[in-house]
Amino acid sequence: MAPPPPLLTLKDIALGFGGRPLFESITLAVSRGDRLCLVGRNGCGKSTLLKVIAGTLEPDRGERAVQPGVTVATLVQEPDLSAHASALAAVVAGLTPAHAGETHRAEILLDALDVPADRDPATLSGGEARRVALAQALVSEPDVLLLDEPTNHLDLPTIAWLEETLAAFRGAIILISHDRAVLRRVTRATLWLDRGRLRRLDEGFAAFDAWSDTITAQEEIEWAKRDKLIAQETTWSRQGISARRKRNQGRLRRLHALRAERVQRIQRAGGVTLEADSGETSGKLVIEAEGICKSYDGRRVLKPFSTRILRGDRVGIVGPNGAGKSTLLNLLTGRLRPDQGRLRLGTNLTPTTLDQHRSLLDGDKTVWDLLADSGGDHINVRGRPRHVVGYLRDFLFEDRQARSPVSSLSGGERNRLLLAKALARPTNLLILDEPTNDLDMETLDLLEEMLADYDGTLLLVSHDRDFLDRVVTATIVLPGDGRAVDYAGGFSDALAQAGGSMAALFPGLAVSPAPAALKAKAPAPPADKPKGRAAKLSYKQQRALEALPARIEALQVQVARLEEDLADPGLFKRDPDGFQDRADRLAATRAELATAEDEYLELEILREEMGV
Repeated sequence: MAPPPPLLTLKDIALGFGGRPLFESITLAVSRGDRLCLVGRNGCGKSTLLKVIAGTLEPDRGERAVQPGVTVATLVQEPDLSAHASALAAVVAGLTPAHAGETHRAEILLDALDVPADRDPATLSGGEARRVALAQALVSEPDVLLLDEPTNHLDLPTIAWLEETLAAFRGAIILISHDRAVLRRVTRATLWLDRGRLRRLDEGFAAFDAWSDTITAQEEIEWAKRDKLIAQETTWSRQGISARRKRNQGRLRRLHALRAERVQRIQRAGGVTLEADSGETSGKLVIEAEGICKSYDGRRVLKPFSTRILRGDRVGIVGPNGAGKSTLLNLLTGRLRPDQGRLRLGTNLTPTTLDQHRSLLDGDKTVWDLLADSGGDHINVRGRPRHVVGYLRDFLFEDRQARSPVSSLSGGERNRLLLAKALARPTNLLILDEPTNDLDMETLDLLEEMLADYDGTLLLVSHDRDFLDRVVTATIVLPGDGRAVDYAGGFSDALAQAGGSMAALFPGLAVSPAPAALKAKAPAPPADKPKGRAAKLSYKQQRALEALPARIEALQVQVARLEEDLADPGLFKRDPDGFQDRADRLAATRAELATAEDEYLELEILREEMGV
């Protein structure tokens, strides 16, 4: 029996702006039950392609076809709800003619997402507006659901709700997200938009890094044969990303050491005054809070809480929206006085804050002028002079963008520029509030590496579980009932210590499950859905963990030897077949090395979580 026709197809789609092609020859078939993640660098056209798929943007060339009766719903990156009088009206606007008048569907979703139906959209916070927009996209159970960065501004309980809802969704999903945990949980196939081309891998996001590295390595070899200069200009950023990925093992060991050091610390009990550090702990103590608490209008936002943060600590702060994360951050940094308790701040602190509102950016300036605000072509980067263009390359900007106005940059590019400006300042206390919003995977890798090399103290507010696991040495969880609980390690460590479930970490505050209407006829769960943790590593896992370091070292030696052979400029002329054989072996060995490194990291993290 022939398979049913796809719900939606694109054929030979091409689109450009201002005479510059964005993508061309895009062909895609979307079938019922597809779980596709769409990945690619900021500015490559992911959101634009999603608009073409949705039918809201006409391509320059090509055909878009949708089966009769198929419905398509979209969650855009920045939803506009201003045309609606209430949250309920905004969600009802998402009902298709087939569900006209079924207001109860909108009410059920708003109740599940904990948003009052009569709320004026103009008064909604960023997280609440995102919940309403999600409900609007889901309310008619569309055949094709297009989601552009759905987790931006969402808290962890809502992200968990979204994962469960998407896992049970009956139609097809195309998802753009920087949240690796969501992508691994939800997707079964990967679309990679890269330099105008769309490639498809029929595996979930977990397989993307090794696959993309293999393709990039093969392309580098082909380019090297044709034109060495073009290869250098085209691949400079990807080479850096690949190198960063290979340094993950050392970074992981360093993070584990820092976490172990924090576990051994002893908390001390509190007093009642706010004071600056006396100086005897200068350079070591950064923040010491003893019994600090805060109330607003009779509501206890923070119950007595104590913590001690030393130089080099990286502390994540997580919790539902409205749980008091900003209040705690302001208390810990001395910008807000506690009602009771004692706060000691270290001397000579030079804090730098990167907020969600990009307040460091001036849209009227060029990228160059914003960085080199004192003039000239060099800037001081933590005490060292750097050329503006060279520093911008570190943040994956192209040379031509240096003279572009800030207002012309995409949301992700602005966030990258904000990071560049913030991280250039001499600072020993870095405060990051949701820094991962609008960032692509490659920029997240870059940020992780920079934070790994940062020798100051970090306070990080984030809902990105994977990012927290990769960066922080301790996690402060605010469940939403006024408590703040200090855990050693990343988010996964906190989750395990709390009992292993989101409901245990945030008791009484987890968002209600998805309505039964959205769970009916749910497809089989993704093949790579994580299963429950065993009490300890299996015999096979333990043997693999012991054997992998030697295997990785041997593969690294092979890669270095093959790269050295291929660097011989006369090899291709002397022995073209031998050159090709080495090139093929290099691509295969790099892929094998990436797979081995990923397996080692996963096993090492698993071992750490189990306390083996």
